Amino acid sequence: MAALAPLVLRRRAVPSAASLASICDSWGRMCLASSPPAASFLRSWGGSGMEAQGRRWRRWFWQPVRCGSTTVTLDTDGGFARFTVGDTGGAKQKGDQRQLQQQKNKKKMSRKAKVNQLKWYRLKAKKKMKSPNPEVRIRYKLEKAKRKEEWLIEKLRKYEVPRTPEPVHDPEILTEEEKFYLKRTGEKKKNYVPVGRRGVFGGVVLNMHLHWKKHETVKVVCKPCRPGQVHEYAEELTRLSKGTVIDIKPDNTIIFYRGKNYVQPKVMSPPDTLSKQKALEKYRYEQSLDHTSQFIEKLEKELEDFLKHVALFKNREGLTSETNGSEDTNTTADDPRTTSRF
Repeated sequence: MAALAPLVLRRRAVPSAASLASICDSWGRMCLASSPPAASFLRSWGGSGMEAQGRRWRRWFWQPVRCGSTTVTLDTDGGFARFTVGDTGGAKQKGDQRQLQQQKNKKKMSRKAKVNQLKWYRLKAKKKMKSPNPEVRIRYKLEKAKRKEEWLIEKLRKYEVPRTPEPVHDPEILTEEEKFYLKRTGEKKKNYVPVGRRGVFGGVVLNMHLHWKKHETVKVVCKPCRPGQVHEYAEELTRLSKGTVIDIKPDNTIIFYRGKNYVQPKVMSPPDTLSKQKALEKYRYEQSLDHTSQFIEKLEKELEDFLKHVALFKNREGLTSETNGSEDTNTTADDPRTTSRF
């Protein structure tokens, strides 16, 4: 079988036209003499003459032969001839990978097996939670809280909006008299924009521009607000709205001035801000992250105190055992019954 491989896989060119014509003639006579269907087939394919036969053979023999660097191997294991083209090692590796993938797909767990596995995990967690050793309980809670913290940080990365490069904004210079007048007018007017738990998002900037359509100033009320967060809100709103901060009140209220040459933009909600729904989702994840970090700090402190208590208890046990051993030696030395008689 190995000797047939080059004959099957390779077409060799005919050395001369005379030999080609003789081969065509002999083949045509043999086909015509064999059976009438063969003759009809030859006529339909292009005639039965020598020239027609030569044309057909030229078309077949003169096809371009593609020569490359691929290897052709013949495998005769099992009594069958198998030809493989290309790298056999890579093919074997691909076959092994396919087999592994099929095995993985075959090992799909049934619903009952999944339920049993979940029960086993819950039982394992329950044993750790009800362990008589306090260190095991604290460490289990700490590991669980750290896993949750990593998951929350990964979730919050999705809500990070990249800042687009903006043109340099030249803020207007106001005198003290103008600032005092704008401060008083802003305090007297009742128009305001609330900034709640969602923080600064596109809707807040949109409302500011809508207020600036009829008023020079607008109040931004930040509630709820952590200590020092109102200044972060003021910087962010100044960057997004291109307004000027006139005053920041102790009750977390910011007074903004639109500017002397204010022109309402076509897109009042900046593109590099979150929507109302996404801002709420981000707030919930941030709140959960704050509580989780506080809980981790509490557990770490509890674990540290417990380890200190255990170390102190062990030191006391060592001291008591040493004192008891010294007392026993003193009593045996003072006892007259244990002394030797001469």
